[in-house]
Amino acid sequence: MSGHGDRELLLVGVGVMGRPYVAAARRLGLRVRAVEAHDWAGAIEDLVDAVEPSRGRYGSLDELWAETVHSAARTHPPAGILAFTESHVLGAALAQDRFGLPGPSLQAAVISRNKALQRGRFRTHGIGQPDHVLTDDLADSAGWAGPRLPVVVKPLSSAGSDGVELVADAAAFERTALRRAAERPLLVESALEGPEYSWEALVRDGEVWFSNLTAKTTTGPPHFVEVAHRAAVSLPAPDADRVAALGRSVIDAIGMRTGIVHLEFRMTDAGPAVMEVAVRTPGDYIMELCSLAYGIDWHEMVVRLATGTELPPPPRGPVRHAASLFVISDPGLVIAVDGLDEVRRHPAVVDAAVKVAVGDTVGRTSSSLQRTAYAVLAADSPEELEEAIEFTRRTLSIKTVPAATEE
Repeated sequence: MSGHGDRELLLVGVGVMGRPYVAAARRLGLRVRAVEAHDWAGAIEDLVDAVEPSRGRYGSLDELWAETVHSAARTHPPAGILAFTESHVLGAALAQDRFGLPGPSLQAAVISRNKALQRGRFRTHGIGQPDHVLTDDLADSAGWAGPRLPVVVKPLSSAGSDGVELVADAAAFERTALRRAAERPLLVESALEGPEYSWEALVRDGEVWFSNLTAKTTTGPPHFVEVAHRAAVSLPAPDADRVAALGRSVIDAIGMRTGIVHLEFRMTDAGPAVMEVAVRTPGDYIMELCSLAYGIDWHEMVVRLATGTELPPPPRGPVRHAASLFVISDPGLVIAVDGLDEVRRHPAVVDAAVKVAVGDTVGRTSSSLQRTAYAVLAADSPEELEEAIEFTRRTLSIKTVPAATEE
């Protein structure tokens, strides 16, 4: 493609959910050079001006992504570099640091990719978080975990609840230690109680330009897979002040400079307590929800931040109410998929899709990658939004029967 300005955005990862960044860059008159996994390169070559294939894979091999990003930035100096998802963050931050471009900071990127580094940093800064221990032998931490049960076991670097599980009692801990004996290192944390939220912030030079609060619903224990998000929620003034202070403290603690922050926390009896922080695009259509709720394109704001482009005045507050829903199906053989067309016709439904078909086999859901359908909704009032959510839950149905291997 051609006809765009000389300034170029180096977009690290596009996939499907990163495509709004391409559209936003186009609106700003930027060329787009994408670093993309070999398996995805062909699918996006008509969307961007150039593709740099990488041997990196989504969710892993940060080092291979970093190699390709550095090579592309050195050969084709960009106006800005933007990391799409977890495995892209380090490579982008290394290049941003090397070539003097806006970004979250190399320090913030490294800390965001390692939950143990987060725990150590937050402890030093006095930020609320669970009790925790880092171990390279889960069985050896049984003595620490015993008086704190239930506890949460998690890997240091993951997304979408992958590898996160609640362990309820001593017998379950022993079984988990056997099953996960080959995994190291692992974090073991006391289980937090209280409603779960995420705080999304657009940050420039260490200062929050605008932020959003998202309320979450999960499957609960043992894996806490997210099934709904409601954006632009408000809390009573004292709690809202505590959340804002928490966000500022986390930004300071990790050395965040410029970009987007996605902070997950629980509102406990003692106040907000951090679960984890990321300096990349939040999943589950949260960017789309924020755009719908506030009447600005959050993808475009992130591109503006990455390229040092002027920002418009921040929104005064929400103009709509938005949510995303996800379907968790019973494990087994899919025998029917119903209600998708009806759901799509609902005036509050912006987007909806099913990820399985009749004849597919669905496994037990332990991460967000295994959910079987989704819907994005927006309405003018909270009441209309809740009515649309209930309609979608009733109408969108994926029926399964036990698969032969499960009988």
